[in-house]
Amino acid sequence: MNFLNEVAGRYPEALSLAAGRPHEEFFEIADIHRYLERYQRYLTEDQGYSPEQARRAFFQYGRTKGIIHELVARNLAVDERISAEPESIVVTVGCQEAMFLVLRALRRDERDVVLAVAPTYVGLTGAAKLVDMPVLTVPGGPGGIDLAELAAAVRGARAEGLRPRACYLLADHSNPSGLSLDLPTRHALLELAEREDLLLLEDNPYGVFASGDPAERPPTLKALDRRRRVVHLGSYAKTGLPGARVGFVVADQLVTAADGTQSLLADELAKLKSMLTVNTAPIAQAVIAGKLLEHEGSLVRANAREIALYRENLAHLLTGLAAAFPAGSGVGWNTPSGGFFLVVSVPFEVDDALLETSARDYGLLWTPMHHFTEAPEARHQLRLAVSLLTPDQITEGLRRLTRLINDRLDA
Repeated sequence: MNFLNEVAGRYPEALSLAAGRPHEEFFEIADIHRYLERYQRYLTEDQGYSPEQARRAFFQYGRTKGIIHELVARNLAVDERISAEPESIVVTVGCQEAMFLVLRALRRDERDVVLAVAPTYVGLTGAAKLVDMPVLTVPGGPGGIDLAELAAAVRGARAEGLRPRACYLLADHSNPSGLSLDLPTRHALLELAEREDLLLLEDNPYGVFASGDPAERPPTLKALDRRRRVVHLGSYAKTGLPGARVGFVVADQLVTAADGTQSLLADELAKLKSMLTVNTAPIAQAVIAGKLLEHEGSLVRANAREIALYRENLAHLLTGLAAAFPAGSGVGWNTPSGGFFLVVSVPFEVDDALLETSARDYGLLWTPMHHFTEAPEARHQLRLAVSLLTPDQITEGLRRLTRLINDRLDA
């Protein structure tokens, strides 16, 4: 991420098919004020707060687990079909803190490892490094996860005296691959997790951005979870407001202490958080709460314009790739069912030097896939993001990409 920022800084005029940020056209300063006022009315009119109590909720330190946990629970029920008790939720400083807290809670000694489906979001590998927890990668494959390889990795690690604590993955529109798990695979994965006594860390920042009818997308792993095998990680960066830096974790697993007493994993995460960030900024939480309240708990409704734009951009890019690189050209790509990303495969090496050339000579940024996985095929792949640009900019970006690829093919 630092490398991409450095390249973008050197070539500020380059179009970015690299940034997985929300579209900025719909940002309005007035929305923030309206969301804050909406949350204030919720506190005083619905929750019975006095004016002094409401003012304190905005200005003072809040509870470590968060002050909008009941609204997060409602959002999960409305959009994700997840039934979560508010007390099982910890509101975090972005999803990155949620990852760190969960991994830190799971790590007891040097034998503990976490598995991750490759290619893997770099935030997970970074958090694992911070807690000194090795990451064992599992091939994703065209279906999003290779279950046989996952089972083999768990058993192989245990045979070496290691403790696989969890497996991290995105079941919906994964970053960076764009792939999603189909429903039979989700059920099979949950069965494998139960059989192998493994937690699943489900990250879900892109679930609402389906290309088809949002009501027809498969349930999240957490919605299907009946045995508390899934720790659900969420973020309001893509659906709420990225500048608020509000994420959350649903951790309803029971933790047994040495004296036999039990508590929620969420409570253990809160203890760690109290020593790390103390709490998540109440003002930031209030902005997200106001947006949720304004749309009756649904971020699918709140993001109707964004969902339509991302759907159009993705379809536009796929159509353009098909026109530019017909069968036999040596260039291929996957076809995600939504989200922000897709992966293009080419018959030449894709490295950081080529990205520098692309930015300097072609005015285009994208992401080399080798940053997400050590798999050999990643050296010939690049990730494209469709979220930040307009359809016209997508057209121009595709024109520049086509020229770059054709020049390399002719070299």
